[in-house]
Amino acid sequence: MPETPAPESPVATVAILTYNGEKYIDRILRKLRKQDFDRPFEVLVIDSGSTDATLDIVKKYPEVRLHTIPNEEFGHGRTRNLAAQLANGEFLAFLTHDAVPSTKHWLAELLDPFERFPQVVAVLGKQVARPRAFPLQRYEIYGMFRNLGPDFGTTLFYRTPELAQKPAVVDAMSYYSDVNSAVRRDFLLNVIPYRDVRYAEDQMFGRDVIEEGYVKAYSPRGSVEHSNDLTFQEYGHRIFDETVGLRQNGHDIPKISRFAVVKYGLHGSLGDALRIVRDRAYSPQRKLYWLVVNPLYHLKKWSSYRASTLVDLDDHGAIKAGSLEHKRKLHHESRSKTEASAGGSAS
Repeated sequence: MPETPAPESPVATVAILTYNGEKYIDRILRKLRKQDFDRPFEVLVIDSGSTDATLDIVKKYPEVRLHTIPNEEFGHGRTRNLAAQLANGEFLAFLTHDAVPSTKHWLAELLDPFERFPQVVAVLGKQVARPRAFPLQRYEIYGMFRNLGPDFGTTLFYRTPELAQKPAVVDAMSYYSDVNSAVRRDFLLNVIPYRDVRYAEDQMFGRDVIEEGYVKAYSPRGSVEHSNDLTFQEYGHRIFDETVGLRQNGHDIPKISRFAVVKYGLHGSLGDALRIVRDRAYSPQRKLYWLVVNPLYHLKKWSSYRASTLVDLDDHGAIKAGSLEHKRKLHHESRSKTEASAGGSAS
C-alpha cells in the first residue's frame, strides 16, 4: 500500500520497478524531484523483495508511494500491469531502477508526443550509455537509438498495408524498451496489456501495438542515462537470457556455427576499433586498453548467442545454468540467508 497520499489528480504516474537497486535509486528520485513539469505527477515504486538498502533509500522520499510484492510474484510484464492498476495518472511513465533521467525536462519531453499527437498510445525514450560502459555496449546503444530518428524531432511509427508485407520493417518499427517509456494508462489496462512472459515483454508489447494498428512514438529528448553494469561473464549470461527469451516467445532465432562466432566477432571488433580510435571520451591509455579487450566482448557475445540457440527450451536446468537472472537470484538468496543467520547469532 502507498505510504503517502498521491498528489491531487496527477496527470502522470512515474513507475519505478526495483529489486536491489540501491546503486542508482537515490539519483533517480532526486532527479524526479527536480523535474520541470507544470502539472502534478506522482512517483510509484514497486519493489519485489530487495535485500539491500533500496527500501531505506526510498523511504527517505515521503512523496513517493511504495508498494512491495514478494519476489516470486514479480514478472516483467505482470508487474508493469500491476503498476497500471495502482497508478492514478492518465499517463504512466516507466523507469527501471538503473535508468537516470538526463535532464529536468525528461518527463515533459517523454509525455509531449501524447499531447501533440492524440493517436499515439505509447512512447519510447532515448537511452544514453554510461561513461564507463564498455565500447561494444556503448556503440550498440548509440546505434540503436540513432536509427530511431534524429535528436531534434519526434518520430512516429505505425504500420501501413504496404509495410505489413515487409517483416524486417515491421520488426524495426516494433522496437520498444520499457527501461524508459510511457503509455496511456487506460490503453494498458483495457486494450493491450503487457504479456506475462519471462523475458522481452517490452519487445512483445511494441510488436502488439504496431500489429494491432496503433501508433507509437520515439521521443529522443526524453532521455535517460542507462547501460547495464555487467562484468565480462555477466555480459555473456545476459546475451543468453535475451536470446532464450526471444525463442521462448516464439521468435525464429537462427543458429550459427563456431566459424560464424569468430567471423562476426572479428567483424564487430574491427568496426569498433575505428570508433574507439576516434572516440574523444577515451584517453590514449583507455583506447589502447579497449583495442585489446573489446574484441573479447564481441567473441563472448556471439559464443553466448550460439549457446542460447542450441539449448533445448524444455531443459530448464540448462537454461538456469546459463541465465544471469537466475544466478543473481541465487546470489541474493544466499546473501539474505547469511545475513539472517548472522542476525540470529547476534541475538
